[in-house]
Amino acid sequence: MNPLVSVGRLAELLVSGEPVTLLDVRWSLDGPPGRDVHAAGHVPGAVFVDLDKELSAPAGDGGRHPLPDPERFAAAMRHAGVRRHVPVVVYDQRDGLAAARAWWLLRHHGHDRVFLLDGGYDAWVAAGGSVSAADVTPPQGDFVAGPGSSAVLDAAAAAALASDGLLLDARSGERYRGESETVDPVAGHIPGAVSVPTVDNVDADGRFLGAEELRARFAALGVGDDVAVGVYCGSGVVAAHEVLALAVAGYDAALYPGSWSHWISDTQRPVAR
Repeated sequence: MNPLVSVGRLAELLVSGEPVTLLDVRWSLDGPPGRDVHAAGHVPGAVFVDLDKELSAPAGDGGRHPLPDPERFAAAMRHAGVRRHVPVVVYDQRDGLAAARAWWLLRHHGHDRVFLLDGGYDAWVAAGGSVSAADVTPPQGDFVAGPGSSAVLDAAAAAALASDGLLLDARSGERYRGESETVDPVAGHIPGAVSVPTVDNVDADGRFLGAEELRARFAALGVGDDVAVGVYCGSGVVAAHEVLALAVAGYDAALYPGSWSHWISDTQRPVAR
């Protein structure tokens, strides 16, 4: 199932009155708070979801954005109106780098009809979609978090995959090579990992490349149907975007949630530059 939904298709759903839950996951590491931009304007009916507070556990030994407790996550999703048998569309400002976290978590905990709005809020506005600044208080949802169903890596499994399979580093090439590190205290990458910046999976407008183009890109780097693939980034957020891009291309991949910020928390783990 294609994890993406186009602006045109979302508009059709909203006009038809077919039930759909909209989640606004706008977030930036160093930009304005997502709640503020949501309040200034959002897709009508969308509920804001806070990536730091509702899609992550507090920073600590697990990294900068550890996975949230399943029950706490489920409660946040019910509060946002998520229902088990109603499609969910998640979006952020543009390229899906934040919204993919919500897509991955909902899928991981058992919701099988979750889609990311290709091109995000910017694409919606550019297409003439209506915008609302009204507060949204949805009816309480009934989502229940099931056992994690997506493959998840810890540090040991990530290291093994870098040797025996294919471990992809979704950060920028500069951070991977250790040339520039403005977020985490140690620069470099997990030895054996391959640099595949996830920003190159989208075009200049923030829309994902086509399935065949993505499949060719990943295949050229060694991804294949018989190759075990894992992904990490700085704190596990952007890596979900790479997992989504791989899904568009028809590949499954495991996520290392702690990612680089967890890897470097143990000084005994090796660093490559």
